[in-house]
Amino acid sequence: MLIVSISSSLAQTKVNWISFEKAIELTKKNPKPILIDVYTDWCGWCKRMDKNTYANTTIATYINQHYYAVKMDGEGKKPITYKGYTFKFQQQGNTKYHELSAALLNGKLSYPSTIILSKEEKLLDRIPGYLKPKTMEMVLAYYNNNTFKTTKWEAFTKDFKSNLN
Repeated sequence: MLIVSISSSLAQTKVNWISFEKAIELTKKNPKPILIDVYTDWCGWCKRMDKNTYANTTIATYINQHYYAVKMDGEGKKPITYKGYTFKFQQQGNTKYHELSAALLNGKLSYPSTIILSKEEKLLDRIPGYLKPKTMEMVLAYYNNNTFKTTKWEAFTKDFKSNLN
């Protein structure tokens, strides 16, 4: 019995990653902002962010409650259709990228990058680089609570009370 409860408890602390298409579908039925983790398989900082930030229980729980979470391979090969356009994998010389990740990142292919879309699928922010758990926690709270509409980031972070240990 104890083993079952421990494993089910651990399952709840992992981020519930879904496809981009599924996140768009779900937000139409039950609106939530969308968090997109743009990564590549070869990126060491991406792996570190998975291990330290997304594996953090507080972060994972918050994401699962308030966001639809998408893990998007910046060099993914699977076509993604969005707003009537099919985004595809591209390779130009040594440069490989997925058109949707390039569009979301405004052509600045930096891994990892965190994209925040509103409930209405509007781009709210694109944040390049590794985010420590506390920084991620602030980003999540800032955009989830619509604080960004009334408060500057600097003021928000100065008064932010972390729930991390």
